Amino acid sequence: MKVKSILVSQPKPQDGKSPFLDIAKQYGVRVDFHQFIRTEVLSAREFRLQHINILDYTAIMFSSRHGIDFFFNLCEQLRVVVPETMYYYCISEQIANYLQKYVQYRKRKVFFSNGKDWQGVISSMQRHKDFKFLMIMSDKHNNDALDFFAENGLTVQPAIMYRTVQNDLPKGSFRNYDMFVLYTPTGVRAFKHSYPRFKQGERVLACWGVSTAKTMEELGLRVDIQAPSEQNRSITEAIQTFMAENQAQ
Repeated sequence: MKVKSILVSQPKPQDGKSPFLDIAKQYGVRVDFHQFIRTEVLSAREFRLQHINILDYTAIMFSSRHGIDFFFNLCEQLRVVVPETMYYYCISEQIANYLQKYVQYRKRKVFFSNGKDWQGVISSMQRHKDFKFLMIMSDKHNNDALDFFAENGLTVQPAIMYRTVQNDLPKGSFRNYDMFVLYTPTGVRAFKHSYPRFKQGERVLACWGVSTAKTMEELGLRVDIQAPSEQNRSITEAIQTFMAENQAQ
């Protein structure tokens, strides 16, 4: 089956630039963008129900740029002034760099891991066992990270600051696509929940990350394209490889 249309579960690029649009031009396929989930910040009232005082903590932990935006948004709602003495731990360098939108970046106070897990910051956290760590999370989080910290003798307090909400396509419109590109386990679950009768057949499913692929398989979906891999560093590279091998057949 030749791919004629691709749905990417990401926001539409505002600047009109994306490697996916390059694929569309190169292979003459239609590419649309639609997130199956969207995130929204909790209200100050909802957050207060958790009985968490942000200023009691020495270090804030982020696993996404959304978390950074929602944290500082909520601090503004709560009229909390984050002190310059606050430390920050991020799961990737990209997310750490995003902090500069809100705070002055100081290397001695900002630490980041490898983008896949929190192993890269464990030694720093263990050197600061007197710190109180607050991890910004969504309502759909799992406890894998918290369990990992506990196994390494660290106590991290989760703080739910945003929620994920279903964002369905118009009924029946998923039939218009030959390939779906999924990025997160939450997105996969939202996709499956929205279309419980989805029959994959010859449709191609591409995904980013091991955990996303695992979730797909658990839900009975076939993983046709996966990245990163030894051959392809990005999902768009993996799709280009697939297209080059299949579109001419």
